[in-house]
Amino acid sequence: MPTALPVPIEFRLPDGWLPARPEGDTDVAFAARHPEPDHGFAANITLDGGYPPQGKTLAECADDALERLHGATESVRVLQRQEFGDADAPGLTQRLSFSVVVGGVRRALVQSQVFVSVVDVADPDRRALVRLVLTATAAQFDSVLPDFQEFLRTVRTDSWEGA
Repeated sequence: MPTALPVPIEFRLPDGWLPARPEGDTDVAFAARHPEPDHGFAANITLDGGYPPQGKTLAECADDALERLHGATESVRVLQRQEFGDADAPGLTQRLSFSVVVGGVRRALVQSQVFVSVVDVADPDRRALVRLVLTATAAQFDSVLPDFQEFLRTVRTDSWEGA
């Protein structure tokens, strides 16, 4: 069952992308899938979030996400990591590559993760973390990345507008 995000968020899916039910026991609040799977694997966009411990940096949150992925895959490689924004609206992106077995078939996947720290409108002294993720096969990643970038431009909360 999907979980709620820590802050209200609005967005528009790129043309053709379909809302999807998050699979398994997950902290995902929302999922969408690309309409054209690549050899059985559908590229997907997921959103999750929460309240990190006070003082935890976005880089530490990204390291935590990397460790969780490491626990579910054989190998994970950080291809790129970059901070953006400012002290009032910090963010971090990281691109990862990894291999996983799905339906008995080994898949080379690439994931783009965007972490955004958002002021909690109910408690301005508290910051929430929202993570927006694109996962696709290595072969399909470059073709769906523009859709993910378009999606990010539509993301809105009361205190932040997308990257």
